[in-house]
Amino acid sequence: MTAVSRHFVLAAGGTGGHLIPAFVLAEELERRGHHVALITDARGAQIPGKPAGLTAHVLPAGRLQGKNPLSWIKGVRAIMEGRRMALRLFESFEPSCVVGFGGYPAFPALLAAQSAGIPTVIHEQNAVLGRVNRFLAGKVNAIATAYNHIDRLAPKHEEKVHLVGNPVRADVLALREKPYPVFTEDGLLRVLVTGGSQGARVLSEVVPDGLAMLQPALRERLQVTQQCRAEDIEAVRARYAGHDIPAELGTYFEDMASRLADAHLFIGRAGASTVSELTAVGRPAILIPLPIATDDHQAANCRDIVEAGGARAIRQERFTAVELAKQLQAMAQNPGSLANAAHAAWNCGYPAAVSDLADLVESFGGAPMMDVIRVGGSAHAHQGKEALAMETPE
Repeated sequence: MTAVSRHFVLAAGGTGGHLIPAFVLAEELERRGHHVALITDARGAQIPGKPAGLTAHVLPAGRLQGKNPLSWIKGVRAIMEGRRMALRLFESFEPSCVVGFGGYPAFPALLAAQSAGIPTVIHEQNAVLGRVNRFLAGKVNAIATAYNHIDRLAPKHEEKVHLVGNPVRADVLALREKPYPVFTEDGLLRVLVTGGSQGARVLSEVVPDGLAMLQPALRERLQVTQQCRAEDIEAVRARYAGHDIPAELGTYFEDMASRLADAHLFIGRAGASTVSELTAVGRPAILIPLPIATDDHQAANCRDIVEAGGARAIRQERFTAVELAKQLQAMAQNPGSLANAAHAAWNCGYPAAVSDLADLVESFGGAPMMDVIRVGGSAHAHQGKEALAMETPE
């Protein structure tokens, strides 16, 4: 608990990727005795997982994109209205710092903070600096990152960078110290498949057929849990039944942490939250980056875990049943292969992400600058020491 209670505002776009780390930081700051408010859009206010005591303020968030001048005028008006509303909130709430997590709803709040002389921090969850964060990078006090190398970050802004990782939910982080599930030559191979909050159609179309192409000795031991779109679920169920592969299907799983705990292998997209959870827990994966993701950031998110040997990445244009079967067979050819990949993924994690980010945020508007992890500093040394202290999962 800190000696002085202060106020902080967190501003985030209306997706889980932006909001989950904001929620985790809010809980940590509140645990330290501070008061926290959230700024987002209407969609973000409905995202599950918001801490019970966190007040959400919905602001208009205009988008500056496209070639139509009218859309730009409309976007600017919405941004300025959001800025005015944020300034009114700041007058009463008096935040010590405003923290942006990317997305257009964060933009007016950070503009308002800078005009009011309030310190600002941005957190980038992806391995590519997002559009809003790129625009603000030169004006903020600090840039917190989830990866050691961030694409589209101007060299002149690197001195502001603090490598902290991407905060993950407490129930997921709690799995980090638990061993990788036992996987033997004749035991079940539990596979978890998700494609984001709404599932992904390509996974529904490819994964059942790909799993069916595995060698019989492996295929007969499969136990699958897959998240699907509601309109796809019956077709996927029929595919698994036709292949005689036991599968539990759903459009949404509330107990995702427990399912991740049981999984031997993950198949899915490479969003920031997904990769950070896989590395926090230590689960091997086959990742299919979303091809339409802005600046191809999901492909960049894969780099570290793939280079470490904790995952394999397949571009969507190459993601066929044959290719999936080939990659999965190689990863699961013996129990030790998956366990080693799990350990490699674990070594890529940043378990102290939320405390390091909270330390950084607390350093503004209060006590003198605290010791925080900086790029090229102690982050990897700390990770290495932690990795040496952990036995290779069995």
